[in-house]
Amino acid sequence: QVQLVESGGGLVQAGGSLRLSCAASGRTFSVYAMAWFRQGPGEDREFVARITWSGSNTYYADSVKGRFTISKDNAKIAVYLQMNSLKPEDTAVYYCAAQNAPGLSGYRSTSRYGYWGQGTQVTVSS
Repeated sequence: QVQLVESGGGLVQAGGSLRLSCAASGRTFSVYAMAWFRQGPGEDREFVARITWSGSNTYYADSVKGRFTISKDNAKIAVYLQMNSLKPEDTAVYYCAAQNAPGLSGYRSTSRYGYWGQGTQVTVSS
């Protein structure tokens, strides 16, 4: 099992910044990549960003490209999401996820990730 704990959410004005953290523990040797997803009220959970376990490759949703940055601290086994120029439409519960099977195919789908954190609320006011 892999345990994921997110932190860093909160309330911020449009144009502001937040940094989300996700601490991983347990059988992390089985993890191939980490990702952030988000789910707004009444919406499906959507892909935000992904980083390979080595940290060498990153992927972003078009809606956040250029504003969000995903990074990884290998020593702390933690993943971060730096969110800048936040917009009201970024309001959502943000989830950290771990991909526990190899391959890039379908990386934007929730079904590719076997472990999830509990989520952290991000609210952007206009």
